[in-house]
Amino acid sequence: MRRQVREILIIGAAACALAACGQSPGQQNTTVGYGPNPTLPEPSRTLLPTVKISEVVGWSNDAKPRAPAGFVVQPFATGLDHPRWLLVLPNGDVLVAESNKPARKDKPKGLRAFAESMLMKKAGAGAPSADRISLLRDQDGDGIADLKTPFLVNLHSPFGMALVGSTLYVANADAIVAFPYTEGATTIAAGPRKVADLPGGPLNHHWTKNIIASPDGTKLYAAVGSNSNVGENGMENEVDRAAILEVDLATGKKRVFASGLRNPVGLSWNPANGQLWTAVNERDELGNDLVPDYMTSVRDGGFYGWPYSYFGQTLDTRIKDKDRRPDLVARAIVPDYALGSHTASLGLSFYTGTSFPARYKDGVFVGQHGSWNRNPQAGYKVVFIPFSGGKPAGGVEDFLTGFLNAEGKAQGRPVGVTVDNDGALLVADDVGDVVWRVSAGR
Repeated sequence: MRRQVREILIIGAAACALAACGQSPGQQNTTVGYGPNPTLPEPSRTLLPTVKISEVVGWSNDAKPRAPAGFVVQPFATGLDHPRWLLVLPNGDVLVAESNKPARKDKPKGLRAFAESMLMKKAGAGAPSADRISLLRDQDGDGIADLKTPFLVNLHSPFGMALVGSTLYVANADAIVAFPYTEGATTIAAGPRKVADLPGGPLNHHWTKNIIASPDGTKLYAAVGSNSNVGENGMENEVDRAAILEVDLATGKKRVFASGLRNPVGLSWNPANGQLWTAVNERDELGNDLVPDYMTSVRDGGFYGWPYSYFGQTLDTRIKDKDRRPDLVARAIVPDYALGSHTASLGLSFYTGTSFPARYKDGVFVGQHGSWNRNPQAGYKVVFIPFSGGKPAGGVEDFLTGFLNAEGKAQGRPVGVTVDNDGALLVADDVGDVVWRVSAGR
């Protein structure tokens, strides 16, 4: 009965969102839900969950995002099919995962399924997955890819990629697979070799799976999101989820490296100290200003709260008394840096290039895909956080903006961010179907 009531409320909220109903606004400043010590307001639960979709309209004419003075923004590649994630190869080629949510064999029916499909369509996330990785090559060095070609096809909602020696690893929605790679190749014809299973369907609430190789190339770290908002689908469906898994490449064996991370996505190595960092999407339905997404260093064996608490020992009161885990809450780690509530902070990349001004060195760029459940909208931009001595050393700075137009409609939505071999920043824009390139002006 409780689940049925919740579904009815979500359907009502979806209908309200599609009809552009008014809702109580949240904070518009960056003092709430940002930084190393974010202000955490009291939870605010309403009869109808907040649903505010930024309708996708795409980029018209020569419109493009805006960067700070001194930077040049140009499309590196256009005409892509929902580009989500990027990998720069040693020779400068760029791989882009064109991907979307896997199709379900048991397609859900009913009013809730219809409402969710309408919301996804409005947000630009309802199209079938291309299941492809394409190769982009800038052959004349002008900052624009003049070669765009399918590199790997017939994948299963691919997302993360990692190159170790002559082996390319791809994280599908349900497994890590490997392919032989030859430098300069424009396609791979060989079939996949399974390395390790990852939590998949039929229920696959957070389907994206990201990977990064250890510096010595012996392990992969896989980011796997939860199968629910706060465990409402049963903790038996959360095995090896809301976690970062460590996969031994010699044996294929995996273990939980860190847990309690609701939906970790971006992964990057801190160049100052070698620590693994991740960007995490936190839980919903506690109000406009809870719970902040965050980025954090990841400790081996660390627990980060989900679903029992957030930002350390702040209890989520929706967890029933019989299901609470005070033993885990007591050791829950406070994340390093909050990135704002419902910003959908996905991409994460330390800046290791040399062409940007010195203040950007070793700082972090974060791709914020943007909210669907906050009023006013949050995210829809790429932000920068300066670092010093391997730690955040300043406030969040807008770096690439303009993804929302003057009417609040989405021209694009940033996802993966990475640095190319010339030190420019590449940004995958999944609903604009573009990879943007931001370079330092000369």
